[in-house]
Amino acid sequence: MREEFDRLYKTYHHTLFQYLFYMVRNREVAEELVQEVYIKVLHSFQSFEGKSSEKTWLYSVAKHVGIDWIRSQSRKKRKWEGKQYEWSEREFELQDHALLPEEILLQKDELQQVYRMLKRCSEDQQQVIILRYIQSLSITETADVLGWTESKVKTTQHRAIKTLQKHLENSNMIEWKEVSE
Repeated sequence: MREEFDRLYKTYHHTLFQYLFYMVRNREVAEELVQEVYIKVLHSFQSFEGKSSEKTWLYSVAKHVGIDWIRSQSRKKRKWEGKQYEWSEREFELQDHALLPEEILLQKDELQQVYRMLKRCSEDQQQVIILRYIQSLSITETADVLGWTESKVKTTQHRAIKTLQKHLENSNMIEWKEVSE
């Protein structure tokens, strides 16, 4: 069992940390929560029936741990949308070294703007965007993690993209107006 747990930890630790980081938007909290996920996994590993993949099972555990933390914080008047995003240079380091420095800066600015606009989406929309596009889960895996139907994931994904596009367009129009005045 120790070998299996170590394999799960090595395989999924980083992606689960990223997922929780996007949910709670705090590095230290995400580190604590990912440890809590693995404690829960360790205690419930024997009861894992394999009805879903281990990946979706781990994401589902992480989702519940993250939601529990958010709920506990909302009782303390800390809402998920109100929290500032903590940006780190390492997180958005680009792998394509052929880009010009100006292009790299532009991409980072655009990525940061997308993350700012993501906060304006509903929590369900944020979850779908994070799981589908940041964590690269399939529609089926996302449905398993969230406990939804695939149809609901597709609908929520479509609405989330439309909402993000609308907020990005509005943001760009405001910025363009400010520049032109």
